[in-house]
Amino acid sequence: RCVEAFYIYYHAGRIEDPYVSITKKWQVPKDGYSEEIEKEVGQAERKLRTHRSAFSRTSVIQAFLGSAPQLTLQLYICVMRQEITAARSIFMLLSLLSIVYGALRCNILAIKIKYDDYDVRVKPAAYLCIFLWRSFEIATRVTVLVLFSSVLRIWIFPVVMANFFGFYFFPWILFWRSKSPFPENIEKEFSRVGTTIVLCLLTFLYAGINMFCWSAVQVELNDPDLISKSQNWYQMTMYYTLRFMENAFLLLMWYLYKTDIYMYVCTPLLFLRLLLSYCMAIFFMLVFYQFCHPCKKLFSSSITEALLSCFKVLFFMRKTPKSAVLRDEAAVKTPENTDEARSSSKTIDSQKGNLHQSASSNA
Repeated sequence: RCVEAFYIYYHAGRIEDPYVSITKKWQVPKDGYSEEIEKEVGQAERKLRTHRSAFSRTSVIQAFLGSAPQLTLQLYICVMRQEITAARSIFMLLSLLSIVYGALRCNILAIKIKYDDYDVRVKPAAYLCIFLWRSFEIATRVTVLVLFSSVLRIWIFPVVMANFFGFYFFPWILFWRSKSPFPENIEKEFSRVGTTIVLCLLTFLYAGINMFCWSAVQVELNDPDLISKSQNWYQMTMYYTLRFMENAFLLLMWYLYKTDIYMYVCTPLLFLRLLLSYCMAIFFMLVFYQFCHPCKKLFSSSITEALLSCFKVLFFMRKTPKSAVLRDEAAVKTPENTDEARSSSKTIDSQKGNLHQSASSNA
């Protein structure tokens, strides 16, 4: 692909394309108006776009199935040996940049897939927000896993397996619950076994990404494109809430069972710094979706409104048992109150009758 891409790029314009196709894209709405843009795309440009898309997907696979385990292993070696060499620090930095780049490409791919009908242009501010968001998120996640595994080596395997298999089977559970037919239109030449292998590999990559950070692409097996094109704020809110709680719990276990290798480390300060770093990742994520997203005008609701609605739902769920108890108490007290009202009405009627009799006797 690389050789063919360079060959096409350097020979572009010298040889006339045999045919040119016309693509139609909608502009992102400005002031409530959107225009349709027609553009001629030659054969060479179309091939370059195909290669660029393949490179983007390959960078995502390489980042989370290659660089992420490598960074975790190298950091674990540094912690256990209590030393960081220059060569190892360079390789760790390159691995971190590779993971962040893969996560950034994953975000851009998600935007282009969800808004395929629009001419999407990502501004430098959006790239900066995504870079900071992913850097804080991935660095914090890897550090938390390494610290926990350094003191509780056996227990790290249940944590990793629960995370991985939870995200691996989540798309399949949603697919089985939807009762949709098995997808057959992924590739025409694929058999049912080949389609199953492709779907398993896709969910494997999806689980690997979610192990370290939020995957902007949501796998939906009952969709023809295998990607959910709806912006689900609730899943994102639940993910970051549960992930923050998990990181806090793992750090707490590390703090309680820390060994002598952390004798010269201010563990409370490190604990707070890691939690603050994850909060910074969430902050830059909110800034990106609120201000820097290239298609924010197409959102049905902003992320702040979605967060407020999520918190309202959680608040309502907490208040529901109390309100039910109050209704039950009111229902229990209702007969007593009615009896008291009836007895009081009877006494008032008897008093009125006595007054009437006394008045008639006096007359």
